Amino acid sequence: MRIDPLPPLTNLIAFEATVRLGSFTRAALELNLTQSAISRQVAQLEAFLGRALFRREHKRLHLTVSGQRYAERVQQLLAGLAETTAEVMDLSGEQQLVLACSSGVAALWLGPLIGHFASAFPGIDVRLRVLDNLDTLLKPEFDLALYFLREPPPPGLAGRQLFPEWVGAYCAPDYLGGQQLSPPELLDRRLLMIEDGQRRWLSWTEWFARLGYPAPRIRQRLTVSQYPILVDLAIAGHGIVLGWRPMIDAHLRSGALVEACSECVQGQGGYYLLWPGDRQPGLATRRFEAWLNDALSASP
Repeated sequence: MRIDPLPPLTNLIAFEATVRLGSFTRAALELNLTQSAISRQVAQLEAFLGRALFRREHKRLHLTVSGQRYAERVQQLLAGLAETTAEVMDLSGEQQLVLACSSGVAALWLGPLIGHFASAFPGIDVRLRVLDNLDTLLKPEFDLALYFLREPPPPGLAGRQLFPEWVGAYCAPDYLGGQQLSPPELLDRRLLMIEDGQRRWLSWTEWFARLGYPAPRIRQRLTVSQYPILVDLAIAGHGIVLGWRPMIDAHLRSGALVEACSECVQGQGGYYLLWPGDRQPGLATRRFEAWLNDALSASP
């Protein structure tokens, strides 16, 4: 059932501030509006109610009988709403954190990392949403997201770059017998390629071009739509994969992958930490971001 009649919330906020502060001017300063805007909001409320709320005498405001009765109730309701809003924000921010990322970020980097965070903050319920297409991620569905972007964050999202795009060529230790090849020599080997219809990732063709080898003739290729599968294929010795630092670092430290070529390319993108631009971060969100900053600072 619809709750009716209800005036616009902005009218009520302007009216409450005017009553509490005693003038349109002081209410305007508090709400960061003009004096005429506050006066107009109150006038709209009076028109909605069909009653005068103030008597304007000698540049001073006095509540009418109706205004006094209405002000008491509005102040109670707005105060209660603010208190409940704060409680909900604290509750959700304290107990729940929803992270979002692509499958590659989840498998290679963020997945293992959030396990350490969960151990450090056992009172926070952590959820990880894995979606490869950032465009399908809705703002109400997450608190923080980590995605690779070649352009600034899309409208509605705020963010900052965690690390730039550095891309090298990697393979299993036995695939090349421990040797490193020059970029042209890589073309004689099987190159593992990601199917990227949206062209968000640096391709092998672009990688070669940035090293001064335009229009390379790739003789052997294996194409997969999921980047973690490409990495698994490389670890199993089935070819050479482009690896994004630091996403690939755990496999380098473990020895599962080694450099197939000494060359490394800096791309135009980077990995970004994103959040809804119109939302105040809860306590869990702030704790994770601070924890992540410390973890990145401590990493080699």
